[in-house]
Amino acid sequence: MFSIYDFTVADRFMRYVQTDTQSDPDSGSFPSTEKQKNLSRILVKELQEMGIADAELDEYGYVYATLSSNTERKTPVICFCSHVDTSPDCAGEGVKPVLHRNYDGNDIVLPDDPAQVISTTAHPYLLQKTGEDIITASGTTLLGADDKAGIAVIMDMVHFFVRHPQIKHGTIKILFTPDEEIGRGVDKADLKKLGADFGYTLDAGERGVFEDETFSADGVTITFNGISAHPGYAKGKLMNAIKAASSFLESLPEDSLSPETTDEREGFIHPVQISGIAEKVSVRFIIRDFSTAKLQEYEALLQQKLNETLKKFPGVTAAFEVKEQYRNMKEVLDKYPQVSRYAIEAVQRAGIRPVLSSARGGTDGSRLSFMGLPCPNIFTGEMAFHGKHEYVSVQDMQKSVETIVHLAMIWEERG
Repeated sequence: MFSIYDFTVADRFMRYVQTDTQSDPDSGSFPSTEKQKNLSRILVKELQEMGIADAELDEYGYVYATLSSNTERKTPVICFCSHVDTSPDCAGEGVKPVLHRNYDGNDIVLPDDPAQVISTTAHPYLLQKTGEDIITASGTTLLGADDKAGIAVIMDMVHFFVRHPQIKHGTIKILFTPDEEIGRGVDKADLKKLGADFGYTLDAGERGVFEDETFSADGVTITFNGISAHPGYAKGKLMNAIKAASSFLESLPEDSLSPETTDEREGFIHPVQISGIAEKVSVRFIIRDFSTAKLQEYEALLQQKLNETLKKFPGVTAAFEVKEQYRNMKEVLDKYPQVSRYAIEAVQRAGIRPVLSSARGGTDGSRLSFMGLPCPNIFTGEMAFHGKHEYVSVQDMQKSVETIVHLAMIWEERG
């Protein structure tokens, strides 16, 4: 079926990454940056040119589109979803994608900054890509494979079905979201308008990976309130919030419960931002674990450390705020086993060994699942995301296209 298909995924990807779509966690608007809509407009135009007449971009930056059913069978409506924004953690303007054909298995030196080297030691998956075509950035920006690889995969899937009307499928909904990287990806998503029964995000890494489990996540903000005074006359008056916050952070475990000391199914407490002055300091944390109940344990530990710190700094007070971010999608997906079963079968039909994985993070699917759209995550080949060493294999993206084509066919066959 795919032996004579001329994949468009790589060409699409190379074009898409050149449009800057970084989101901004400090913005109060939605989407957080208007420039995300620049890519969304391109996607709507391309979908319409492929005959998807209802493709549209709404005011919030969401792209909705429908690939109409071509079968007489009554089938559930499935959705494929990816996000247009790229991470604000690394430069994202002026991305210059570089195609390394027939990769030779050696370290990749990025041309615009030779100090940036994607090494096979740090990135052992690269060695499995020997002989394939690798796309990287040029060395001064991230690449944007997270998640423009997913977007390109979905767009090529639509292209495939449009070019092969004889291959049966049910109604397929397309959803492209903004602001996923800053945790707001589905804040304004209209699921009634979308009209899907089940969904899949295209936002995982290595070939064959299928994720039906993510972290559960909370955000914690601790605000230290001190008392300001003229430093020349501060004795007995100044209560320094900076010193209190520093002492509090110093009290956290050094060899456990942090991203740099945990892996696999271990959770963590991670300070991500500190700001303020002597009078007032704010410290932001992200709290993660596969067990939702453990989040409360971690938050209780933070509260304990905070109470101990405040005893050392009489006069300093603090506010402790917890905000739910997302929950482990597996809590929902276990109720709909066919969603995962069909995806695993689709990976196998694409000639790949399924790799069942748990995501040490979250996707739009984490929240969509709890909003009523069960939504696990499928591989795209995106690797080393959020940094200048990001890369993707063209062949991985092509296999992702094959997988979701097979997946749509399986849903139609099962009716």
